[in-house]
Parts: sequence; structure tokens; C-alpha cells
Amino acid sequence: MDAADRDEGATDSERAQRLESTRASWNRATHNHNRHKGDQAAFLRDGGSTLFSEELELLGDLAGKRLVHVQCNSGQDSLSLARRGAEVLGVDFSDEAVAFARKLSEDAEIPARFELAEAVSWMASTDERFDVAFASYGVTGWIEDLQAWADGVARILRPGGRFVYVEFHPVSWSLDADLNLRGDDYFQEKPFVEPVGDYVAESQTGLGGSGELTRGENDIPASSWQHTLGDLVTAFSRAGLQIERLREYPYSNGCRLHAGLVWGEDRRWRFPEGVARVPLMFGLACAKPA
Repeated sequence: MDAADRDEGATDSERAQRLESTRASWNRATHNHNRHKGDQAAFLRDGGSTLFSEELELLGDLAGKRLVHVQCNSGQDSLSLARRGAEVLGVDFSDEAVAFARKLSEDAEIPARFELAEAVSWMASTDERFDVAFASYGVTGWIEDLQAWADGVARILRPGGRFVYVEFHPVSWSLDADLNLRGDDYFQEKPFVEPVGDYVAESQTGLGGSGELTRGENDIPASSWQHTLGDLVTAFSRAGLQIERLREYPYSNGCRLHAGLVWGEDRRWRFPEGVARVPLMFGLACAKPA
């Protein structure tokens, strides 16, 4: 079953209401997340970066490249990419996130553009084209129609352009807090409906949190979908992108996905010794034929 067929019973009005509730939940969550992180502008202005080696390895040299960061959230990664020589546009549907990103760009003195738009509709309509499209950490799970998203990525790339996606592995959500397979069904087709959590407070310094981190409240429901790794690779292939590289990683960068994971000084969360590992992240690089 394709992603577009998952919720045939929903009307356009119901989908629009669901999107607006998800946007409102992300606005609340974004405020909660950023209040934990201290002076982010000073961190970036002084040469700090929020990127990990996995993204940088797959992206390669960015000097002089036009790059679009799809679902960029509050822009910290976008500005870290701009610092590496890319001309960056970040796109996100959260009013709170885009306003924060624009102010952060100004205060950090790192030029970048940020556009407020829902990703699928924006990619289907924009006239802009890019050398690189980038997305990372909590992206397609918020998209119901995965094929439309993949088609949009292919559309906005120039011939010969590349798409890099680093994401939490979909099997990771099947684990519970104790790392047993009692979490979400890997093949669930109906949406999950719950507020966006304060994962920055839960991850502590892993995601840049500092000081005493009190978990922010959020009671606004957001809708998300499970897409298997097979769904993802198939969608990008059908969009005409050529898969160059697919890697899986037995750890989580920054974000504490489950309470049973163990913190490392390299800002990664790993399985405890003696526990059989499954992938917690994957990295994918694709190319649009020239």
C-alpha cells in the first residue's frame, strides 16, 4: 500500500485540520526546545556547528552550492551548512521555527534565507532549483504522502544534483524504553496522533540543552506516519533518483530515542553492552541524473 492510500477515508477538510493541529503542536514544541539551548547565536557566531560527521560525509564539499534544507526547523543546521560555504534556503511550516531561524541568522551573522511553507506543496510549485537538497532527523514521519514528498525533492534538484537524508531508522520506534520490541508496529498504516514531545529536555546536552532542563508542556495533537525503509527507498527510486549510498548506524546522534540508551562523550546514544543492536539511524545519498 502506498503512503497516499493510507487514509482514504479522510476528507480534504479533515486533512487540513490535521495539518493545522500538527503545525500548532510544532510551534509549541519549538518554543519549548529553544528555551533550553542558551545563546545559540553566540555559539554559531563563535564557530560552533550542530552538524554530525554522518551528514558531512554524505554531503561532501558544499562551497558555492545552492542548498535547500527541507523541513529545517529552527535553522541551526541550516546555518551550520551555510558556514561551510553553501548558499542556503531553509523551508519549514512552523511559524515559530521560521521566525526563530531568521532572527538566529541575523544575530549569528550567518546569511541564509528561510521560507514559511508546507514542504510538499512548496516543492510542487516553486521555480527554484538547487544543487543539493538536505533533510535530517524527524522529517518524513510528518508526511502522509511519501511519494509526493520524494517527487518534490526530485523536482527541485538541478540535473546532476544530490539529495542527502539522515534520519532515525524506522525500526527504532518499535523499541520501548527498555529496548525491547514492544514499541510501535513497524508496519502500522494508520497515523499516530500525539503532541510533539520535548525531546531536547529528554536528551539533555545531546541536543544542546544547558542548565536545569524542565520539560515543556504541550497538549496539542500532531499526526505522524510510519514509513518503512523499503517505503523510503522505493519512493526515491520511483521519483527518478539514483541511490548512491545507504548506510545504517547502531547509535543515535544527539537525540535520546529511548531511556535505555547510554550516553557517550561524542554526543551519541548507544545500546548498553551485551544488548543485541538494531539500526537507530540511516543515511541516504541519491543523485538526479544529469
